[in-house]
Amino acid sequence: MSEKISFCGLICSECPAFIAKRTNNDEFRKKAVKEWSSEEFPLKIEDINCDGCIDGEELFKGCMMCEVRKCGLEKEVINCAYCGEYPCDTLENVWNMLGIAEARKVLDNIRKAQH
Repeated sequence: MSEKISFCGLICSECPAFIAKRTNNDEFRKKAVKEWSSEEFPLKIEDINCDGCIDGEELFKGCMMCEVRKCGLEKEVINCAYCGEYPCDTLENVWNMLGIAEARKVLDNIRKAQH
């Protein structure tokens, strides 16, 4: 499976929801439900399916609501590393809220490779 990068820099091809959809693996789904659910964001096993936020037909519930994804689609960028406003407050907020500092490193590396 080739590496697939989301707008925010997460590697979709390493995400449990992406892997669960590709492999129809309920163990990945159960693990994600346990790790990702909260009172404010309850999940069910059927929520854990995703084709990737860039071009996916089926998206994880959190990706459907993502402001970074919405912006990336509107700007028609490959991912946020290709945006002239990178890094923006919206992206920084998502990284901080989700605790995904590794996603920033992914996009920083893509951005460096462009220049």
